Amino acid sequence: MGYALLAAAIAAEVVGTTAMKYSEGFTRLWPSLVTVVGYLVAFALLAQTLKSLSVGTAYALWSGAGTAVIAAIGVVFLGEGLTLAKAAGIGLIIAGVVVLNLGGAH
Repeated sequence: MGYALLAAAIAAEVVGTTAMKYSEGFTRLWPSLVTVVGYLVAFALLAQTLKSLSVGTAYALWSGAGTAVIAAIGVVFLGEGLTLAKAAGIGLIIAGVVVLNLGGAH
């Protein structure tokens, strides 16, 4: 159940961050509201996740997966370039989360 809550927290964070891009510095109402609600839901779900997962594992997965997904959204949907450095950074984030989990951070 902890990982399902964590996946939902990651999804809520991704929605909130994507909406923030469209809020134009919080000057547009609806994207701003989606941003606030997305982050409120993300933090509430992350807090519930911490009841069953260690904080190191949960936060590493939450921040790492969120960062990687947002970077991919930027490249695929928002026209951001994919440089070798950006691809390597995303790969290192994913590798770090995998190593943390394999290394017994549970």
